[in-house]
Amino acid sequence: MRKAKPKKRVILPDPVYGEVMVAKFVNHLMLDGKKNTAYGVFYTAIDLVGEKAKNEEKSALEIWKQALDNITPLVEVKSKRIGGATFQVPTEIRADRKESIAMKNMISFARKRGGHSMSEKLAGEIMDAFNNQGGAFKRKEEMHRMAEANRAFAHFRF
Repeated sequence: MRKAKPKKRVILPDPVYGEVMVAKFVNHLMLDGKKNTAYGVFYTAIDLVGEKAKNEEKSALEIWKQALDNITPLVEVKSKRIGGATFQVPTEIRADRKESIAMKNMISFARKRGGHSMSEKLAGEIMDAFNNQGGAFKRKEEMHRMAEANRAFAHFRF
């Protein structure tokens, strides 16, 4: 590479839980630079999760983390052109990309859900992901199935 790699930006932890992961999630959730609104949506959703899961021994934040773990994909397929043919090559995903994909999937499927407010939609998606259900979990399963189906092309890995 001719240019130096850009430095990774340091993301400061969120004000309530002191977690960097929460701050990253809120950055993905944010629209048009409205970070306070995004924080409000997230914290309300976490409160709703806490109310829904009263009988769980875990806290609402731990449930959210477990939900993210449940929808985090391990492999993905990338298109690679070899000799005029395009192959779907399964590749492992870097740790930071895994986290990012999981967060984006959760948010996008929460936005598609039916519900009154974004907080309710997000809380519903968190609970579904915690219980290994919902759109984001299905997306992860679909990614794994695609990688498994194209395992024969794994030797083209780049």
